[in-house]
Amino acid sequence: MPAEVWSRRDFLRTSALGGTLAAIASSACGREETTAAPASTSASFELEEASLADLQRVMTNGQQTARSIVEAYLARIEALDRQGPTLRSILEINPDATSLADRLDRERQLKGPRGPLHGIPVLLKDNIDTADRMTTTAGSLALGGSIAARDSFVAEQLRRAGAILLGKANLSEWANFRSPRSSSGWSARGGQCRNPYALDRNPCGSSSGSGVAVAANLTAVAIGTETDGSIVCPSSANGIVGIKPTVGLVSRAGIIPIAHSQDTAGPMARTVRDAALLLGALTGVDERDTATTAGQNRAYGDYAQFLREDGLKGARIGVARNLFGFHTDVDRLMQAAIDEMARQGATIIDPAQLRVGEEADRVELEVLLYEFKANLNAYLGALGTGVEAHSLEELIAFNERHRDREMPYFGQEYFLRAQAKGPLTELAYRRALETSKRLTREQGIDRTMDQHQLDAIVAPTGSPAWVTDLLNGDHFTGGSSTAAAVAGYPNITVPAGEVRGLPVGLSFFGRAWSEPVLLRIAYAFEQATKLRRPPRFLATIDINV
Repeated sequence: MPAEVWSRRDFLRTSALGGTLAAIASSACGREETTAAPASTSASFELEEASLADLQRVMTNGQQTARSIVEAYLARIEALDRQGPTLRSILEINPDATSLADRLDRERQLKGPRGPLHGIPVLLKDNIDTADRMTTTAGSLALGGSIAARDSFVAEQLRRAGAILLGKANLSEWANFRSPRSSSGWSARGGQCRNPYALDRNPCGSSSGSGVAVAANLTAVAIGTETDGSIVCPSSANGIVGIKPTVGLVSRAGIIPIAHSQDTAGPMARTVRDAALLLGALTGVDERDTATTAGQNRAYGDYAQFLREDGLKGARIGVARNLFGFHTDVDRLMQAAIDEMARQGATIIDPAQLRVGEEADRVELEVLLYEFKANLNAYLGALGTGVEAHSLEELIAFNERHRDREMPYFGQEYFLRAQAKGPLTELAYRRALETSKRLTREQGIDRTMDQHQLDAIVAPTGSPAWVTDLLNGDHFTGGSSTAAAVAGYPNITVPAGEVRGLPVGLSFFGRAWSEPVLLRIAYAFEQATKLRRPPRFLATIDINV
């Protein structure tokens, strides 16, 4: 990270908490990366597992300020992301974070808080534009130094809510749409992000850094983006809550795109309530994203109003049993979760098969290749003169020129395939798009929910984290993100337990705009089980234990 972005020495010299937090940071310095970090205990980090309500409470009663909270997280980042286990989850710290905190502290004293996000540090995935002194690069060296001329809608909404944009999170470069052999969490700019539960394990992606930072208590909450699995998979693998909203609920304006028919930003948090509060701050109609007009009368500014501890009572839950079976221990956790939902008063329909099929996977990729070329060319073409690539063609050429740094482990096969595609007016694209929506909507999620009169469908979000393999790429064994992702429907993942110390999530998904129902159900499950456990930063997992 450039020295001008953030200097640890300057921070420790000016911090009111400098003595205490320097001790925390130094306790991790000099340790081998394979050792557990002592800062992972609540005794050594005052804000560990703090919720948004907790943070508001200590600011209200004067125990903390927005500035002291920011400084505490910055010290935590230094101790665990740069030193200690070197998680590599954060690419860049906002050089204005403490001054923004000071301004919000003064506002709180004069006018009171704007709402639940006032003075709260939030990390953004590094494909989300911010018109400040931070860059937006999608993890690529080709966009080094690129500073957006205007905030993304997401950044605008967060600032309006009083949140502090703490920094940019590492990600799978170009949101994991460069090569079928990619390693999730790797970017040329940030290197390989690491899972805090076991450092040799993968954090999943593409919102890898966002998931790791929230899990490791490097931030209060974070924003990720998803095209297919990029919020829910890293949330599952890192033991947190992730919400992939209905496409159109949150504007994509100012977000480096893959595909407009599936892309969305969404919250990543340690609790369902915090995720719901963050989601409410992100919604709104945006003239720069016409998809948001569909949510004009379906979006809410407060999703916490739907949270009920008895929210499973009377709910009809369908078990997509055909999405199970890829891991025996995951199936065991899922069955325990289903049994608990029944004890909480839910009616379980098992099985409620959701058959999308291999044809949906094939046409999804076809749609993504076409849309990626068109959408990325539009984004890159609008950038200023200070970047290395203004089109997909130029980006491909840049990667070839800098192969040693950009492609040391895997190539750019998807880039090449996308470049070969024609315009979005081609019949092949229009047919693929129609087929993908039909298979996942009316013949997929909608049909299953109509047939069984369901409130939600449940399935395992994914497998426990695999050992990171830069030579061969990711080792996915199964998951359930595709149907909701391709349909553009909402999906919420909640911690459902651990397999040998590695977290696994349970996904709740359903019809378009059904976030209130899914949140009610997901919150009730979370409160009944409370299965999240903070990471221990182990070097590896002993699978024989």
